[in-house]
Amino acid sequence: MVNRELRQIPSETQPPEIWHSFPAALPTRALLLSHGPCNWWGSCSTAKHYAEQLFLKKDDNKIKKQDIPAVCDLQCCKDVPVRNGLIGQKPPSINPERLKDFGEEDYLNGDVKTWEMKIVSRNEELLRDALSCIPQPSSRTSLASCNRLIRFEDISAAAFKIQCGVQKTPCMYSRLSKLYGMDIYLKKEFLQYTGSVKERGVLYLLMSLPQEQQRKGVIVASDSNFSMAVAYHASELRVPVFVILSTSTAPARVRMCRDYGAMVISYGTTAKDSQVHARRLAQENGYLYLEEEDSAVYLSGLGTVGLEMYEQVPKLDAVIFPAGGHCGLLAGSAAALKHLNPHISVIGVESESFPVLQQSLKAGHPNDDQACNNHHFYGDVSGVCFGSNSLQLTGKLVDKVVAVREEDILISMLRLLEYERATVDAEGAIGLAALVAGKLPELKGKRVAVVICSGNLELHLLQQCISRALTLDNRVCRFSLVISDCPGDMSKLLEILAREEARVLDIKQERTFVTSELFTVKVICTVETRDKIHTAQLRNALLERYPTAAWTER
Repeated sequence: MVNRELRQIPSETQPPEIWHSFPAALPTRALLLSHGPCNWWGSCSTAKHYAEQLFLKKDDNKIKKQDIPAVCDLQCCKDVPVRNGLIGQKPPSINPERLKDFGEEDYLNGDVKTWEMKIVSRNEELLRDALSCIPQPSSRTSLASCNRLIRFEDISAAAFKIQCGVQKTPCMYSRLSKLYGMDIYLKKEFLQYTGSVKERGVLYLLMSLPQEQQRKGVIVASDSNFSMAVAYHASELRVPVFVILSTSTAPARVRMCRDYGAMVISYGTTAKDSQVHARRLAQENGYLYLEEEDSAVYLSGLGTVGLEMYEQVPKLDAVIFPAGGHCGLLAGSAAALKHLNPHISVIGVESESFPVLQQSLKAGHPNDDQACNNHHFYGDVSGVCFGSNSLQLTGKLVDKVVAVREEDILISMLRLLEYERATVDAEGAIGLAALVAGKLPELKGKRVAVVICSGNLELHLLQQCISRALTLDNRVCRFSLVISDCPGDMSKLLEILAREEARVLDIKQERTFVTSELFTVKVICTVETRDKIHTAQLRNALLERYPTAAWTER
């Protein structure tokens, strides 16, 4: 094992003849690491002493096996000099609470100067065989070139690298716990700067790009949370970023991307037109075209959510994530949680309208037959299943995938707004919707964490969602009845509503298009009640006074 106290050779000094005293079975490359400058001529005996300890001979032609660095510890590639850093020492797993134990020296990028030497011997194939097991570096031009299953070490490294660029969001006990009979903790990822958990994967992805590619820039072509995260973090890293949007994109999304610092270009009438244009610009100008895929780098960044939740909430029994076609958050976090505690249940939730993940798991390959890319309400939950890595991790590590109705998602959004003062979209509320719908009765009395991953709900949708949710929750109801068009009859109706403590939201009178008796009026009234029981009491009171009252079904 290379000793980290070996001194560096000054660049202006030529190495003396001590090299000839090294054993003949020396590996192909030798590296002397440095913690500071020194005098070569004064340290020859020390260097020779360490070298002799390092390269012990079993005989004249063989090396002791324990003197060869382990394959997993070698930080080099074939025909490339051995770099400084973690030679002979595997880096410990990183979690957010232990980041202070790591220094810059553990992640050096080959800045230490080295002397290289090649000695031909019969044992050179030992090192060559070891290096053949190490993946060779390649210049990455897209996310797909990093497709491999992630390890816990990848997620730990991502947590260390992005800790200063994203929020460590709270995972707090919720008042909804009493309502559903379990200890519920909400991981509030919608508090990220762009309102989405996608920031984690995007930041780690951008930081992992080669410097040359960072100088040229990146380009995206969608109005999703992924694109907004790219726009913001690329600008923060001073990476040129271009966002191509179709002319049908909501003006609020266009404005946000510009505010984050991206160059926004409107092109085409559909998302496909903007994607084709973005790819052409990337090819002509050397930009890197980014789209949400399941590369190891991106999944590792998303997986830091699971690592943080494990640190924040002790003794977790289950964790619920949004699923759907874009299941990178589910897959990456499952890899972290199952490594830390295999007994934690990891559950994914998707919509019954677009059961993309369930269909893909059943088929054994990504399936986009159920996908609906342009559904503004569901967002990324309704997207296509974008890769086999996420699907393979999900099938291996996720315990259960359930589907919920659109009505359950709307009520979940309403519960979060009332109990947590959180305005979230369908993707953020779909995890809690599984508890609202009673899909997970086995979690009663247990400690459960739910990821609220996104809060980017457009304003015109917010009003519609809340109004519809109040109706589904039996708290806004409408009825119609016929009364005589005489003074005092309307006041009697209002007296009944006041006695039953119903709040009148809207009331209309129809006199012209009435098929009943003459001198009657049809009254259509919309009222707000407390809950389902209160609605039933109001209905019974009205039927006693007006037997022909008709209740509008939701």
